[in-house]
Amino acid sequence: MGRLTTHVLDTALGKPAAGIRIELYRVSGNSHRKIGEAVTNADGRTDAPMLSPLKEGHYELIFFAGDYLRTSGQAAGEVLFLDQIPIRFGIADAEGHYHVPLLISPFAYSTYRGS
Repeated sequence: MGRLTTHVLDTALGKPAAGIRIELYRVSGNSHRKIGEAVTNADGRTDAPMLSPLKEGHYELIFFAGDYLRTSGQAAGEVLFLDQIPIRFGIADAEGHYHVPLLISPFAYSTYRGS
């Protein structure tokens, strides 16, 4: 059975990013339908897969990084350079394992398809 997992690493502090809220949406054209939500644990991971079983299609994870950056003391103020970070991706193999990690700092982020 396929599954979608994620984790968040704070590259500025060199540690997992705990307490980040993540929302998962199924995307069809301009329509977004929220299908899941989780918060990262002390290891920067969610306690359960974001989605399982998988369905082929387009999805978007939104990472609420601004709250984490404020709490960790790395950012302040109402307007942040990075606040909500959306990552849109496709699932072509419903039997596969899709791992979408996020590496963040106050002024940059990156992602990749992990294993």
